[in-house]
Amino acid sequence: MNRFKEQKTQALFDQNLITEVQFTQVKAYRNLGIFSLQAELKLFLYLSVLSFTTGIGVLIYQNIDSIGHLAILGILLVVTVGCYYISFKNSSGFNRAQTSFENPVYDYIILAAVLLSCIFIGYLQFQYTTFGTHYGLATLIPTTLGLFCAYYFDHKGILSVAITGLAAYVGLSVSPQSLLQNEFYDTNTLSYSAIGLGIALIAWAIYSQHIALKKHFTIIYLTFGLHLIAISCINNLFQPYWLAFALILAGTVFYFYKASYHYQAISLLIFTVIYGYIGANIFLFKIVEFIRIEDFLIPFFFMVPFYFVGSIILFIKLIKQFNKQKVQ
Repeated sequence: MNRFKEQKTQALFDQNLITEVQFTQVKAYRNLGIFSLQAELKLFLYLSVLSFTTGIGVLIYQNIDSIGHLAILGILLVVTVGCYYISFKNSSGFNRAQTSFENPVYDYIILAAVLLSCIFIGYLQFQYTTFGTHYGLATLIPTTLGLFCAYYFDHKGILSVAITGLAAYVGLSVSPQSLLQNEFYDTNTLSYSAIGLGIALIAWAIYSQHIALKKHFTIIYLTFGLHLIAISCINNLFQPYWLAFALILAGTVFYFYKASYHYQAISLLIFTVIYGYIGANIFLFKIVEFIRIEDFLIPFFFMVPFYFVGSIILFIKLIKQFNKQKVQ
């Protein structure tokens, strides 16, 4: 890694992109051997928030009879309000551009506040049915609160939580168990809802770029939109009306392939290629169903290894091409 950095620094100097003084300063700085622990510390802070909120949930579950419902709700409310108070007090306020707290610890305090709000509202609905049979309100309220906090405090993590809540509000289950058990879309209505929500997220991302509103949130919206549309289409490729979803998937792959280069997002490119590859293989198998495979069985099995090896080589070339263009 150090040799790679030295070569890049030398290349910048050879191309006259940095001066000799800057070149010397960069080499001297790297020779100090200083490294940052910021990523590790943020990871521990994030795990601390998850452990704290999970611990509260376990505490409620194990001591619900001895503590009492009102006492639990009171403790949750006090802690949640305290987190919001600290966050608002130390916030610089809303800004259309990218902002941040002076101390990154506050990012995790507001994240804890939003997660505790979800627990509080969910517990309130479960125990007292505060919203009656309108169970969607118990999801929509914390979702709305999460969207507000995501934009006010400029927090990508909270935005992801809010979008997940929005998906849950329209009836989509995104748990790993539901994916493995093929319960992500049990009905056509959910498939259409997923595609509609994905298109809405993409449209909002484009509109936000146009009005310069938290433009750095675009990748998050596009990522959720890609997953929702692609997974829904792939799931419905096994249905009688699969051709319509195949066309939607093809259009989605084409759009996100272009978008990954436009926004310089390698994560979008990787997922786009994966979804496109899965969809293309399913399409190929459907073509095989319409021909007499018995006559081509030996050539078919002979070509399969070359097909997979060629796919891997093509994937690597795409990544290299993307990184090369990104550097340029």
